[in-house]
Amino acid sequence: MEKITTILFDLDGTLIPFDQEEFIKAYFYNLAKKFVPMGYDNDLLIKSIWAGTGSMVKNDGKITNQEAFKVTFSKLMQREYDEMEKSFLDFYANEFDNAKSTLQEDVDRSEFIKALKDRRLKVVLATNPIFPRIAVQTRLNWIGLKLEDFDYVTTFENSHYCKPNLDYYKEIFENIGSNPNESIMVGNNALEDMISGELGVKTYLVTDNLENPNKVDIDQFENGSFDFIAGKILEVI
Repeated sequence: MEKITTILFDLDGTLIPFDQEEFIKAYFYNLAKKFVPMGYDNDLLIKSIWAGTGSMVKNDGKITNQEAFKVTFSKLMQREYDEMEKSFLDFYANEFDNAKSTLQEDVDRSEFIKALKDRRLKVVLATNPIFPRIAVQTRLNWIGLKLEDFDYVTTFENSHYCKPNLDYYKEIFENIGSNPNESIMVGNNALEDMISGELGVKTYLVTDNLENPNKVDIDQFENGSFDFIAGKILEVI
C-alpha cells in the first residue's frame, strides 16, 4: 500500500454520532420555528429545500451546488433565495444549534484530528456539500472542532458535485493536490462514502450509525465502530 498522505472524513453519522433521520427531523422543526412566524409556508419551504437539495445531488459541475440550490429553491418558493439568504445564514449560526439534541453521546474529536495533523497528514472534511459553510461550522462545534482544523472542507459554496458522484471526490483531490492511492476515506454510508474506493482510495466504513439503503454487502469493506476505525487508522499511518 502507498504511504498515506491524506485522510477524508464524512461528518454526519461519522464524526458526529447521530442518526440522520433524527437530525433531519430536528433540523426542519427548528427551521419551521424560525421561518413560519416570518410568514413563510412551512410545507412549501420544506418542499423547496428538498427540491433544491435534489438539484445539488444531480449537479453536473457546470455551476456550484449553491447556485444549483438557489435556482430550484427560488423557482418553487416564487421568491428569490438571495432575499432569504441573510435569514438562512442567521438560522444556521443560531437556531440550527438546537439540533445538537440529536447527538447520541458527547464526543470531542479534537485530539484525534490533532494526532493526524501532528503526523503531517492532510485532513479533509468530506461532508456531502448540501449546506453552507456556516452550517458545517455549527455542527463541528458539537464535537470540539472548527473549520480551520481541516486542510479542506466541502460546502455548497465551493463544490460542484455531491456524493455519490465520483466527480465529487475527484474535485477534492484536484483542489488539495493529493493522490487517491495515498488516501483514506472514513464514512458511515456504504454507497456515498465507500464509492471513493473506485478511485483507489482505502475505505473504512463506520457502523455506529450505518447508512446502507442499497443493502450493499458491507463485509467487502473494513468496518466497525468509530473508535475501532480510529485505532486502525493510527496503525496504518
